[in-house]
Amino acid sequence: MSLPSAEQSNDISESMPVLIPERDPLLHPGRIVLHSLLFVITFFTTTIAGVQWLNRNPFDLSNFPLGLPYSLSLLAILTAHEFGHYFAARYHGVKTTLPFFIPVPPFLFNPFGTMGAVIRIRSQMSTRKILFDVGIAGPLAGLAVTLLVLIYGVATLPGKEFLYSIHPDYAITRTIPTGGLAFGDSIFSWLFFQAVSSFTFFPPMNEIYHYPFLNAAWFGLFVTALNLIPVGQLDGGHILYSLLGKKQGVFARIFLVILVGIGLSGLLPLFTDGGETSATSWLIWAAILFFFVRPDHPPVHVEEPLDERRRYLGWFVFAVFLFTFIPIPFSGLSPQ
Repeated sequence: MSLPSAEQSNDISESMPVLIPERDPLLHPGRIVLHSLLFVITFFTTTIAGVQWLNRNPFDLSNFPLGLPYSLSLLAILTAHEFGHYFAARYHGVKTTLPFFIPVPPFLFNPFGTMGAVIRIRSQMSTRKILFDVGIAGPLAGLAVTLLVLIYGVATLPGKEFLYSIHPDYAITRTIPTGGLAFGDSIFSWLFFQAVSSFTFFPPMNEIYHYPFLNAAWFGLFVTALNLIPVGQLDGGHILYSLLGKKQGVFARIFLVILVGIGLSGLLPLFTDGGETSATSWLIWAAILFFFVRPDHPPVHVEEPLDERRRYLGWFVFAVFLFTFIPIPFSGLSPQ
């Protein structure tokens, strides 16, 4: 269809505005390329991390497929978490970016290959209901995928021969030492792993990172608990403010004091033979939360209380937080 010329009469278009659909700047092709590029780079760094966890050479390309079970599981968990937030925000008309995945070369300081992923909220969440829905959707979605990965990892758990193939010296003695780096336990993981080990072989926590699905599931539980810390604009802060309003700040400060206490316990090895120096990392985390994230959640425009169903769901999620929080994420790092 051709456009009318300026000389044509009876042109009603002169009196009617032309409606052009507004393109969402957050979904601009350039931004989509950036998000996609970060995802691809994170895929490579987590796959390399998966190879390293198996004690294989990450620079040998023939080993690359060995890291896929770990990286795909981990990315599924992170993607579910962030898109849980994203779709909840979109449902309520809240402007938000797509997820920014954060890659980290695993041979530097972070053996997991990633620092996780984030989205940026670009408009106000005006009611407690919206704040609650957006805040809780991520942890619930991520937790659901984490549990699926955990169950699959247990269902496909290989025998001791798998560990012997990674540590040939174990095969000689037919024993699995308990020293060295070990992942920490939460209440949930300890109960779950104890239950599984009662009827089949289950690797100790100082060897669990050699099992891609169990490794990714542990990371998923750890990240879920971190996000549910009830401080500021973390997911836990969103949820607790939705439940309690300004009283959220009181509980945030109480938990920060607990984190400082856990962190100070990490200094015990300087004076005694007990304790884990790795716990001191909570001092850094507490400082970041207090000075940068800030304990108090900003208010919303409409302070109406949540409905009963959301209140029950919110307290259930905080029960999940208490059961999945890991006081000492890593052990075996203290000086011998």
